[in-house]
Amino acid sequence: MPTEPVPRPPLRLALVGWGAIGRRVVQLLAERDAGIVLAGIAARTRPAELPSGVPWLQHPDDLGAATPDLVVEAAGRDAVEPWGHAALRLARGFAVSSTSAFCDDGVLDRLVATAERHGSQILIPPGALAGVDALAAAAALPLDEVRHQIVKPPAAWRGTPAAGLVDLDRLTEATVFFAGSAREAAGRFPANANVAAIAALAGIGLDRTRVELVADPKAVGNGHRLRATGAFGTLDIAIENRPLATNPKSSEMAALSLVRLVENHVRPLCR
Repeated sequence: MPTEPVPRPPLRLALVGWGAIGRRVVQLLAERDAGIVLAGIAARTRPAELPSGVPWLQHPDDLGAATPDLVVEAAGRDAVEPWGHAALRLARGFAVSSTSAFCDDGVLDRLVATAERHGSQILIPPGALAGVDALAAAAALPLDEVRHQIVKPPAAWRGTPAAGLVDLDRLTEATVFFAGSAREAAGRFPANANVAAIAALAGIGLDRTRVELVADPKAVGNGHRLRATGAFGTLDIAIENRPLATNPKSSEMAALSLVRLVENHVRPLCR
């Protein structure tokens, strides 16, 4: 005989950061009516506009009163460790967008230790990348090489160290202005190359993953090409993302990947 479906309680979500990505995630979740309750929003100063009835979380200790199931960070690398320890003590999972924080190995090690003590998980969304799931699976066997190229229009690199390496206003062709490790790329360009740390964590690490940063006056979006070789075979995936309307340094896909991560906590079918 058919049985009544078991009601699924709403997921209590706390968001650390109320910038362009955080606002977009909340907007998309509200539009999709995914069974999410926004339990609190953390920001350094009280935002002028918060969704109705959602409390401002001023300090990591405030997460206790919010009783979140999941905490998502989209605030910048300085927020990862303090909010991460609190989230891993009080919630089942802590999703990290600002993975450039893990360029300091000590940060990751300390957060992993907290997760182990409390039975919680650190979650790394794919951000603006395609193919991270395949790269992570491939890493179960030895990987020989992982290369990640990031291509953005010059405007997206303004206000970063790129401005001191190349004349962004006079470029006529695609120009590689940085080549080095993922640790160096994400550490020096956290607003633009944070995603390099995601590929590195999925594959062969921050120091062995090679990254090229490119300013291209003909680019209309934010592009990523991920190439890997190893015992599994060869991976070569490219994606071009629309910039986030309110922040050209980030991609729309970065917000969409967080929406997917959150919704997979409440869907009967994860995808």
